[in-house]
Order: sequence, then C-alpha cells, then structure tokens
Amino acid sequence: MSDPNVSPSAANPSAAASPAPLRVAIGGDHAGFPLKQVVSDYLQTTPDATLVGKVIDCGANSAERSDYPDFAIAVSRQIVQQQADRGILICGSGVGVSVAANKIPGIRAAICHDTYSAHQGVEHDDMNVLCIGGRIIGSELALEIIRSFLAARYTPGERHQRRLDKVLQIEQQGRAALD
Repeated sequence: MSDPNVSPSAANPSAAASPAPLRVAIGGDHAGFPLKQVVSDYLQTTPDATLVGKVIDCGANSAERSDYPDFAIAVSRQIVQQQADRGILICGSGVGVSVAANKIPGIRAAICHDTYSAHQGVEHDDMNVLCIGGRIIGSELALEIIRSFLAARYTPGERHQRRLDKVLQIEQQGRAALD
C-alpha cells in the first residue's frame, strides 16, 4: 500500500494528467441518499465513458437514518487503498461528510456548491473528495458540479505543489504542527 501522506498526483504527475477513466467511490447518509441515487445512476449510465470507468457505491442504500462518518470512512478507504481515484460524499449540508473525511490522512475533501470550486479544488489543491449538500442544491446543479470535478486534473505547478506539500506536512505532524 502506498503512503497516504503522499499525494498520488504529486508522486506521479503523469498519472494525474492521464485521460484514463476514473474510478469513483460514492457515498452518503440518509439525508444525501436521494441525491446519491441520482448521481450514482448518472455516473453508471453517463455517455462519456472516458470520464468514469467504474463506480463504487459505498452506501447508504436507503433513506433510513444513518451516520455520515460511516460513509466518509467507506469512501475514503477506497481512495487511500487505491481502489478509487476520486470520491463523492453527500449528506444534508455537505459539512459533516467533509469534516469526517478530512480527518483521514491522504484525503483532501471540500464542499463545493459551484463548478468553479469543484474544478479549481482539483487543479490547485489536488482535492480527491467532493462533498455536496443534498438539501442545499438540486440534482441538475449537482451533476454539473460533479462533471466539473471529474473532468479536472491536478496541475502541479511550483506554487500549487509548494502549498500542497505544506498541507501534507501539517497532515503528517498533526497537532505538533501547532507548536
């Protein structure tokens, strides 16, 4: 298994620029379930097969009450274990899944409710998990944001890599980074 503290794109920039279809893990709690189903169905039937090669559904499988950290862990595990290239997490606001996913080394998750943030987060910050609020945005906007997120690739320019290296250092040091 690779070091979760090393950005996959930073470790292998040519892989980040590769047009290979992405393996996408998706998950969400009961509040995100309706939108997760729409997104999962879309990703599995998208006419653009060059964008998504595989969809890994990490649950929830119903609108029955569930806990968002469980799905943040399930999606993040797929990425850290290199079974997925990107992740999509959906809860009511997007906040809970983002907070939980960002506790996991190697995960760079962000809430994005617009297309600019979705692609810029990947291009500049090597974001690998998109978090969306199922109670915040509708399905059409969610699909636009997801297309933007999945089409984007990390651009390892000096300034972006320098900043990402600092983020990875904070991740490795944990609370010691505060000293």
